[in-house]
Amino acid sequence: QKLPNAWGLYDMQGNVSEWCADWLGAYAGGGVVDPTGPATGIGRVCRGGMWINPPRMCRCAGRAGTIPATRRNFIGFRVVLVAVS
Repeated sequence: QKLPNAWGLYDMQGNVSEWCADWLGAYAGGGVVDPTGPATGIGRVCRGGMWINPPRMCRCAGRAGTIPATRRNFIGFRVVLVAVS
């Protein structure tokens, strides 16, 4: 049984990189909660490691810009359901 991370999510690294809504841009610097990218751009953010990466790159902080029309078997998305108490 795997344990959840700090946000209560399980098994986040190593399967597919995940599409994000943000366009890729430089971070402003320093610690930022829920940073957002630029309003427009060429590449959308794909975050996290994928099965073709070496283990050192399988981490949530890893990100790259990818053209939205790109189709690869190592890029996907994660469906998250928030539990209602």
